[in-house]
Amino acid sequence: MNEKKPPFVPPRWFVRIAWAVHRGIFRVTRGRRGLWLPKPNKWGALRLTTTGRRTGEKRSVILGYYDDGANLVTMAMNGWGEGHPAWWLNLLADPDATVELANGHRAVIASAAEGAERARLWARWKEMGDDVDGYATLRSTETPVVVLSPRG
Repeated sequence: MNEKKPPFVPPRWFVRIAWAVHRGIFRVTRGRRGLWLPKPNKWGALRLTTTGRRTGEKRSVILGYYDDGANLVTMAMNGWGEGHPAWWLNLLADPDATVELANGHRAVIASAAEGAERARLWARWKEMGDDVDGYATLRSTETPVVVLSPRG
């Protein structure tokens, strides 16, 4: 039997520290570092700002993404840990958000890709070299593929 073993994921404490360091770099450099545009077969990084579903306050997170025409595509993967990330739960409650890219800001509306669209967008993530199928096996729920479409 040649069963493929799941990909390595660092311990949760390490993932959380890495996220904090990334946000700190963004903050300390006043946004000059920490965001980048995607390249062919490489994802970029954006800053998503949602409205907190309980507090109504603005909440920001830095996420990997790629362009799909006018849309931006990311995954609600919670560092490949269990459960959905808070930013995705916020978008489910209020899909209007803003994104900051390395080259500007954009108002967006979020939705979950489904069916053939989800399969196409997931396949694109796989082309970028990450073992998204393997990482997805670490979660008991399906990882939402999130489409951020231009608003207005």
